[in-house]
Amino acid sequence: MGSSCMPTESRLRRVRLELRTLFALALPMMIAQLANTAMGFVDTLMAGRVSPHDLAAVALGNSIWVPVFLLVTGVILVTTPNVAQRFGKGEQPEIGLLVRQALWMGFGIGVLFAALMWNAEPVLHLMKVEPALIEPTMAYLRAVACGFPAVALYQVLRCYSDGLGHTRPSMVIGLLALMLNVPLNYIFIYGKLGLPAMGGVGCGWATAVVMAFMLFAMLFWVRRAPYYRPSELFARFDAPHWPMLQHLLSVGVPIGVAVFAEASIFSVIALLIGALGATVVAGHQIALNFTSLIFMIPLSLGMAITVRIGQALGRDKPRDARFVAGVGIASSLVYACFSAGSMLLFSEQIARIYTTDPAVIAVAASLFLYAALFQFSDVVQVTAAGALRGYQDTRMTMVFTLFAYWGIGLPVGYLLGLTDRIGEASGPAGLWQGLIAGLSCAALLLTVRLVRSARRAIREQERRIG
Repeated sequence: MGSSCMPTESRLRRVRLELRTLFALALPMMIAQLANTAMGFVDTLMAGRVSPHDLAAVALGNSIWVPVFLLVTGVILVTTPNVAQRFGKGEQPEIGLLVRQALWMGFGIGVLFAALMWNAEPVLHLMKVEPALIEPTMAYLRAVACGFPAVALYQVLRCYSDGLGHTRPSMVIGLLALMLNVPLNYIFIYGKLGLPAMGGVGCGWATAVVMAFMLFAMLFWVRRAPYYRPSELFARFDAPHWPMLQHLLSVGVPIGVAVFAEASIFSVIALLIGALGATVVAGHQIALNFTSLIFMIPLSLGMAITVRIGQALGRDKPRDARFVAGVGIASSLVYACFSAGSMLLFSEQIARIYTTDPAVIAVAASLFLYAALFQFSDVVQVTAAGALRGYQDTRMTMVFTLFAYWGIGLPVGYLLGLTDRIGEASGPAGLWQGLIAGLSCAALLLTVRLVRSARRAIREQERRIG
């Protein structure tokens, strides 16, 4: 009887060890992501204390630059699995060569999107923004744009550190950036230390300075900490190497498009709900803000899974990579049970954190039902996408994501929420039902793709050995 129990005990021990390793990587990432989210909250809060006009300008600016930032970050995420695989192989000097090219890529992307944001005024006209808000919104966007090259370079160094398995620097720097953001906002908004009072536009300049701080802090850390030295990142200067840049972009752009597709669908739904009245908009915003906050946990877990799978594949252990993916998705589903149960049990209490208006609370509480339902598909799709990044299988991830969100989720939500073609229009509930359909479709497609990618990696190893 003892011998029959041994394999089960061994498997359980292996699962516990993997969970400890995954969460040791993911926890600092979670804190860093929450710190970044909190900076947006601080900007909104401090701009709102100046005037509704300043608050509106910051909110409009955020609706443009945040999805763009996610697109840039998504492209740069290609650095993580490439570093992880080389680290797993023990090819440390090769990591330095790769990261130097990734820095060229990050700088180019940062400058490109900074220029696009600097000239984003036609987008505001297309959105039919009130003319009086266009000037302050553009001033805010141009201020943030000044920090984009710096934050793109920071993201490359962060992905380099994550790929090596060192996620603590991003946590520490994220927390320091959050603490710096508050006094900088105060200085720029109210015109302290001899500067002119800029109102909400000052939040943009504070954000740009914080982005530059994050880059210099990460550069300092990478140059000083001993565990980066074997990579020889600063050993020499490399000019852009187009074949390697082409490879990085061919894998990274699909990641960026997939991340952007998910982020932008929430923005589009917010615009569609805008016609349904202030109470509905406020209730939707509360539900969306809270679900975005708790989404940081599975998102960070997916990033940790990318690292673990990349390192396993670098060691030529595809079965270990498959095991990591299975443990990661299973643990994310356990988390989904907790988050969904919390929203079902405490929907009104959560809404009351944001507002005391009974009508808004009622709308938000009703939407938390749908938010609870899509927790399961949401955690599966984000962790499966993280695993597929580890396999560097990103093109089909992009195709599946675009199809699920824009081909299924948005049309179904529009039909149910804003038309009577399938029944009486159900408003925001129908749009959130569309989100459930889209996320469920994404979860199914990405899981099937992950299973195929894992099997293909194992077959390739068996072919090499055989």
